[in-house]
Amino acid sequence: MKRFVFQEMSSCILQVNPGGKVDPHMNDRLQDQGFIDLNVLKGSSLVVPVSRPPDSRSGAGSSQLSLPLAQTPKKNGYKAHGRREPLMQKDAVYIVKRDDIHHIISENYYYKTEPYYTILSHELEGEKVEPGSSAVLDAYIIPLCLERAALQGIPVCEWGISQAYVPLPAILYGLNYFATTLDYVIVRDNEEAKEAIKHITNNGKYPFCYQKYPEKAEICTCTAIFGRTIGACSTIADYALKVYGIFKIPLVKMVFVRSHGNYALSSLSPIRYAHLSENERELLSAYLSHQEFL
Repeated sequence: MKRFVFQEMSSCILQVNPGGKVDPHMNDRLQDQGFIDLNVLKGSSLVVPVSRPPDSRSGAGSSQLSLPLAQTPKKNGYKAHGRREPLMQKDAVYIVKRDDIHHIISENYYYKTEPYYTILSHELEGEKVEPGSSAVLDAYIIPLCLERAALQGIPVCEWGISQAYVPLPAILYGLNYFATTLDYVIVRDNEEAKEAIKHITNNGKYPFCYQKYPEKAEICTCTAIFGRTIGACSTIADYALKVYGIFKIPLVKMVFVRSHGNYALSSLSPIRYAHLSENERELLSAYLSHQEFL
């Protein structure tokens, strides 16, 4: 894992999955959650990956590495750029400090991960930090996320909590400790629903969240960086700003359901740096290298 001191970020690309088809085996999980030492060095442009202890969602700790910001190791697949850009390596955590606020940038903020404990440590030391620990917890719990979003005027999917019943068709999310918002599935008949519910509830031990999924609807995803989007329509761009205003999460993927030309928020989820588009990486790099300001 790594650590950085930089500035603002935002970007997004709207991707549509025609027909709302989702892999029945769920989306790719974020494994090997990383940990980062949080040395904030004023005037420094260092990327400092450090070793991390394992957590409940990760495997063994990563090895230590220290690289100047201007360097770009080719052996790791990084392209050599003519300008100073941060090295966005897997599991890296960045700290952008501006106006006495520590902005924590990470691929995810799950409970009991290094980014989460990084936020918590700043809070315990009485320092201003965004996002807050309570905000990241709420953002990844579907019912809390949607309720907070709805209070700020963002249209959200109609949802409910159940252990067996589900209206069809529907989007299903697990609510157990090991569930993530990356893991959702669309079910259209009783057989699909039965199999999916068995999986996400661990054979009925835990409840799940369902969302009504209109006929002919589409799943749309949008990556937002500090509330800014790239290539999204004005409606999605406005929702991204509101989402950032609520949760203050610098890097997040928003999942929407589009039906009859209208968008409804389904969930917020983490996103890997490697999954960012070229334009998104450039924008993120601009914030990290102080070319863009919060």
